[in-house]
Amino acid sequence: MTRPFYSLAVAYLIWSTLCSPSATAFHVSPIRPSHPFQTTTATSQFMVLDEQMEARLDGIRRSYNALTERLADPDVISDSNLLRKVMSDRSQSEEVVETYDEYCRLKEELEGATELFQEAGDDAEMREMARGEIKEIEPQMDELEAKITILLLPKDPNDDRNVMLEVRAGTGGSEANIFAGDLIDVYRKFISANGWKATMIDSSPGDDGGYKAVTLDVKGDSVYSKLKWEAGVHRVQRVPATESQGRVHTSTATVAIMPECDEVDVQIDAKDIEMSTMRSGGAGGQNVNKVETAVDLLHKPTGIRIKCTQERSQLKNKDLAMKMLMAKLYDIENEKRDMEERARRGSQVGTGGRSEKIRTYNWKDSRCSDHRLGQNFPLSQFLNADIGPIIDAMIAKDQEEKLRSLSEESGSQ
Repeated sequence: MTRPFYSLAVAYLIWSTLCSPSATAFHVSPIRPSHPFQTTTATSQFMVLDEQMEARLDGIRRSYNALTERLADPDVISDSNLLRKVMSDRSQSEEVVETYDEYCRLKEELEGATELFQEAGDDAEMREMARGEIKEIEPQMDELEAKITILLLPKDPNDDRNVMLEVRAGTGGSEANIFAGDLIDVYRKFISANGWKATMIDSSPGDDGGYKAVTLDVKGDSVYSKLKWEAGVHRVQRVPATESQGRVHTSTATVAIMPECDEVDVQIDAKDIEMSTMRSGGAGGQNVNKVETAVDLLHKPTGIRIKCTQERSQLKNKDLAMKMLMAKLYDIENEKRDMEERARRGSQVGTGGRSEKIRTYNWKDSRCSDHRLGQNFPLSQFLNADIGPIIDAMIAKDQEEKLRSLSEESGSQ
């Protein structure tokens, strides 16, 4: 399970937000009960989970324990689909429970150390020992409280899904095709570094290199939660290899990150599908050259057209085309929902839509500029597929906005 991004910067934002007058949205008290030796300086002010929040966490822990017990149920073990669902449901709350367990352990230690301090009387050595324990425990609890708040933020229901990653060359002719190829190279390295698996399921090579369009099927642990931040228009400014006079050209490529779905998520009426077959041609032996294995599928309501030639049988190409169509339709619905949600909370993170310009790569200045973050990164960092810090910064920004939105909603009630 991929752990959500967490940093001291986010922790500070949480602390400052929770200490605001509208902090009731998080059911957190801004100040930890003071100890006999504490001063009133800002450094001794800590957050503390109140009874309502602890009751909610206790409920999550009970559900988690119940799911753990179900894993030993013979009826669950014998049903592979049910077993996967129970394991998936359990994993959703695993980190919350583990963090809360650690919090409860530290809370008991804090209570014990406080009691020892109060009972020490005039024993200066005992009081100093207790004071040292308290000073060591409090910062740890402070971090755990902030982390728990992050873990309980609303989660994107698609975060755990696999994806179809599609890169399409935009404006710029052959240079746009080459740039699309550069992006695919970066994503392949990033996918490999994360231990994910990528399979090319569709491609249209460019005349001078790169791709006019390419689609990868990416499978792994919580793929969508990270790659979704790459969706949008990527712009490159550089001198193309085909440019003889050394002029800088601007080209674009569009990245779409489509979460994997099935018939339960998207229902397609057979009457809306128009399908034709043809010979694939190319490598694959006589079968693909003499038998109509390729599939050309048209979804009439949206005009989406998908041509599949990757597989060596018509049935497999049809299944793949339908899978790609469902992913595209599901992505359209997701984009509508996300735009409505972001508009509702005035999000500045970005829509994640494929028409949004998210990043510019400037070869002359060796700079990668992310327009959503308003930050520059070394171009070499991106080309080496070290995009984790950029993605982590986007996740942190999204978490900050969710916290701010919850606070504002509470203040308006």
